[in-house]
Amino acid sequence: MASFSTTLHRPLSAIAAVAVAAVSTDLPERFPGPKTAEQQPSPSPSVGFSASPSWFPRISISNLTRTSFPVLIAPYQYAKLAKPQEIGPAIRSSPADDVMYQWHLPAPSVGESECSLAKSQTVVVLLGWLGAKQKHLNKYAEWYTARGFHAITFTFPMGDIIGYKIGGKVEQNLDLFAEHLAGCVAEEDGKKLVFHTFSNTGWLTYGVLLEKFKKDDPSLMGKIKGCIVDSAPVAAPDPQVWASGFSAAFLKKQSVATKGGLVSNGAGLSMMVHSNSKFDQKPALAETALLTILERFFGVVLNLPSINRRLSDVLEVLSSEQPKCPQLYIYSSADRVIPAKSVETFIERQRKAGHVVRACDFVSSPHVDHFRNHPVLYTTQLTTFLNDCVITCCKNST
Repeated sequence: MASFSTTLHRPLSAIAAVAVAAVSTDLPERFPGPKTAEQQPSPSPSVGFSASPSWFPRISISNLTRTSFPVLIAPYQYAKLAKPQEIGPAIRSSPADDVMYQWHLPAPSVGESECSLAKSQTVVVLLGWLGAKQKHLNKYAEWYTARGFHAITFTFPMGDIIGYKIGGKVEQNLDLFAEHLAGCVAEEDGKKLVFHTFSNTGWLTYGVLLEKFKKDDPSLMGKIKGCIVDSAPVAAPDPQVWASGFSAAFLKKQSVATKGGLVSNGAGLSMMVHSNSKFDQKPALAETALLTILERFFGVVLNLPSINRRLSDVLEVLSSEQPKCPQLYIYSSADRVIPAKSVETFIERQRKAGHVVRACDFVSSPHVDHFRNHPVLYTTQLTTFLNDCVITCCKNST
């Protein structure tokens, strides 16, 4: 895995982190330091894999000189994952936020129909967005398990991303997760995978996993029966997109990226909002400053030869070497992080390459917020896609 040169990397990380400190004075509360023994929650009975300690409690120049800013093209560098054989049978859908990946068992089915059997043999792998926690993916996992699917949620603790250090066991961590998924489909005939990714972070993670599968066991590519892409992709190293993603992850609800730019007229048709509308919000001055610094930062980082080459390798897999499975793209014209035009361009390229592709523009919902804003439309899209393209035997029984 390629990495930054130490000489260039550390000054840039300091610039970016100082910008974050200038934007939000409550970052220590957003990214608290490690808890004391009295504060630690009791161990969860869920099967999950804990991340490393949270980010340092405050930003300081002395800390920044010892810390490397993250490289999201390797979005799997964040936890000590357990090996597949360490997984036990006791699984619940209520993991702690510092768990790296978590299994969710399907709801008990009534009878042994062909449809229920097909669903029970399908594992949906949910790959979170930058800054997502397990609790954010629970609602998606619960939707799948309520319909008989197995689900596994995979997230990247923000503290681990900010505190990433050069020389960590990046490849080993992803190797273990890929090995775990491979073990899942190998343990039972007919077992298959469906990926559900969120934002460019989840989508790039999917690309790295595909890369691992192709290298270690190409037959695993045939086990992937569907891919759902939520709020992605931008299939190019675009500094503006990366800056917007990090800014939204840092500022959360304070970021303009959490606000929609369009609204629906109630009949499912899009309607532009006038510039003087309350929906057409502009970034605050501090957020604008942060975006400017981050964009310059990534403008340098993404053009480093080693980084650009690594990212290009992953994007090549996602653009030209995806498995021959159906794809569903869920996006929004109101997304301020991932431009709708970038998603639509990628969709057309996939169709021209011979892939079966479905897509839905949610028009008014912000980045990775489509399920919450349009739950009926979102779940209808998922159900139709799964029944028509993945679990075809269930089409007439739901």
